Amino acid sequence: MSKIPESVPVHSAGWVAQTWIAFVAAVGVTMMGIWFLPVDGWVKAFMGMGLLFTVGSTFSLAKTVRDQHEAESLRKRLDEARVNRMFAEHDPLKSAIG
Repeated sequence: MSKIPESVPVHSAGWVAQTWIAFVAAVGVTMMGIWFLPVDGWVKAFMGMGLLFTVGSTFSLAKTVRDQHEAESLRKRLDEARVNRMFAEHDPLKSAIG
């Protein structure tokens, strides 16, 4: 089993439940609002497609932002490891004598 890195926060079950409930409620209430609009079916269909596109785009954006953050975090850890290796390999007595 892999160990979760210390830099990755673990969300509580309550927080995860709250975010899912809020998402489902927001999409559900918006869909109900579109359904009960006093307009033609094509207008409702257009608004429904807009809602679906917005939700899909939101997931794509969230994933992209998360991936960029993780890549930057990995890059910083690699840079730190390189600097630590340079310090570990450097012998101040050898460079002072030679």
